[in-house]
Amino acid sequence: MNNPIEQYKINLTRRHLLRNASKSIGAAALATLSGAGAKVVDADDPLLRTHYQPKAKHVIYLFFSGGPSHIDMFDYKPKMREFHGEELPDSIRNGQRLTGMTSGQKSFPCVAPMFSFRQCGEHGTYVNEVLPHIGSIADEISIVKSIHTEAINHDPAITYINTGVQQPGKPSLGAWLSYGLGNPNENLPAYVVMISKGRGQSQALYSRLWGAGFLPSRHQGVNFRSGKDPVLFLSNPDGVTASSRRDLLDVLNRLNAEEFDEFGDPETEARIAQYEMAFRMQASVPGLMDVADETEETFDLYGKNSRTPGTFAANCLLARRMVERGVRTIQLFHRGWDQHGNLPKLFKFQCEDIDQPAAGLVKDLKRRGLLDETLVVCGGEFGRTIYSQGSLTKDNHGRDHHGRCFTTWLAGAGIRKGFEFGKTDDYSYNILENPVHIRDLNATILNQLGVDHNRLTFRHQGLDQRLTGVEPAHVVHEILS
Repeated sequence: MNNPIEQYKINLTRRHLLRNASKSIGAAALATLSGAGAKVVDADDPLLRTHYQPKAKHVIYLFFSGGPSHIDMFDYKPKMREFHGEELPDSIRNGQRLTGMTSGQKSFPCVAPMFSFRQCGEHGTYVNEVLPHIGSIADEISIVKSIHTEAINHDPAITYINTGVQQPGKPSLGAWLSYGLGNPNENLPAYVVMISKGRGQSQALYSRLWGAGFLPSRHQGVNFRSGKDPVLFLSNPDGVTASSRRDLLDVLNRLNAEEFDEFGDPETEARIAQYEMAFRMQASVPGLMDVADETEETFDLYGKNSRTPGTFAANCLLARRMVERGVRTIQLFHRGWDQHGNLPKLFKFQCEDIDQPAAGLVKDLKRRGLLDETLVVCGGEFGRTIYSQGSLTKDNHGRDHHGRCFTTWLAGAGIRKGFEFGKTDDYSYNILENPVHIRDLNATILNQLGVDHNRLTFRHQGLDQRLTGVEPAHVVHEILS
C-alpha cells in the first residue's frame, strides 16, 4: 500500500494541482461563500452538460425489490398451461446455477401462472388480470422481456443493477447522474430515494444502493422517510433558530473554504454543498411533503393508499411533486417481492399495492405535460423460475430466483409506446431474441438523459470507472421512438 504522500500524488488531478499551486480564482470564490443562497459549483464535474440532446429531464425508477415474477405479470406463454406439473426439461434448465433454496430439490415441476392474462390496448398486449390499471396504460409503455443478469442472489443482484457491479462500493445510477449533470435544483437534492414495504417477505436494503461510492459524497441519494421529519436531523433542535443556524453555517463555510484552499480536498467542497443544501431543504421539504393542496381527483388516480404516508401510492404521488420541483432522479424501492412460498396470495397482495399507483403516476405525468420529459422505469433485480419451490400439492408453493430472463417496462421521454421487445422460450426460462443485459438498460437510461455511458467516467484506482463497467454495453435503440 502507498504511503499517504504517495497516494495523494496518485490521486492528484491536474485541476487540483493548478488550483493549489496558484490559489486560483475558483478557490478564492469558494472562500467567500456566505448567505442562504450560496451555491457551490464543482469544477471537477466532468460534464455539467449533456453529450447530445436529451429526451428526459427526470427519471423515476420504480424498483420492486425481491424479484417480481415476470412469468405471472407480463411474459405470457399459453403453453405453460399444458405442461403445468411436468418436470422442467434438462434441455431447458441446461445446467443453470441454482440458489441454496432449491439446489437440494430432487424435482423441478413447472407451475403455470397463478392468474389469467388479458389483452390490453390497441396492440393487444398481454397483462395479468391482477394488474388492470397497468393494463390500462399498455399503449404508453414499452415492455422489455429479455433483461438478464449473472447474479442469482438478492444482494449481489440488486447491487449490480443499481451500481453496475456485484460488489459494494461503486456509485449508484442516481449518483452518476448527479455527478455528470449536476443539480438543476438549488432547494432539493438531485437524487431522492423513498422506500415502502409490501405484504410479502422483504429483503434488506442498504444505503449503498443509492450511495456515491468513490464520487464526491454530495452526489449520494437522500432518503426521504415518512413521518414528522422526512430527512433525519433536518429540523433545528430546540433553542436553535434559523438565523442562528445561518450564522453557524457561515462560520463553518469560511473554515471549510480555508481548509479547501490549503489542501484542495474535494470532500471539503462536498461538505460545504451539503450544509447549504440542508439549510435550503428546511424551507423546501415541508412544502413538498404537504399534499393538502392535491385534489380529490388526484388522490383517486393514485388509489386509496395515496393519503397514507410511507405507502407506495403516497410515494408515487410525491415523485410527481418532485418532478414538478425539478428533482432529477427519484427512486422508489417497494419491498416484498421475494415469494419463495405462498406465492398466489402474496403475489396478488403485491400487485394490489403497486398496480393503481404506478399506472396513476404515468397518467398523472401525462395529463400535466410532464411525461414527455420524464423517464419512468419499472422492474426488479431479477425474475422468478417457472419451476416450483416446494411441492405442487401445497398451497404455499413459490418460485426461486431467476436471472436468465426477466421483464422491465419503461414509459415517457422518447420511449416507444405500446411496444414489446425481446422473446423468451415457452418456459420463460431462456432468451430467444434480443437479449438486454442490465448494463444495456442502464446505458439506455443514461442515453435518454443525453449522456453517453462510455464518456461518463471518474478516475479511481488507476481506472476510468463508469456505471456500465468495462464489458460492452449498448443502448437499446429498438425501444426508442
